[in-house]
Amino acid sequence: MSEICSVCGLPKELCVCEEIAMEEQHIQIYTTRRRFGKLMTIIDGINRKDIDLKDLSSQLKTKCACGGTVKDGRIELQGDQKRRVLDILVKTGYSEDMIDVR
Repeated sequence: MSEICSVCGLPKELCVCEEIAMEEQHIQIYTTRRRFGKLMTIIDGINRKDIDLKDLSSQLKTKCACGGTVKDGRIELQGDQKRRVLDILVKTGYSEDMIDVR
């Protein structure tokens, strides 16, 4: 017998908690300058309790062909990746209305 999700009450294979959490996230995407004038794209506002940040970070780094890390509940990517990240997040299932690009 399969395990039951404690949040939605469905079997783990049919669990929709992560999809619901994706639609409710209010995400900010912005760039900042780091050492030696290098640009970093910051993705902030994703709730790390609902979404696996390391997995999402790995997907973004692969699709943007750049380096990056997860620090303090934020995803940091090397370079100016704002438009690519927006497109990837929308294709993944996040609501475009809830994403703020600065």
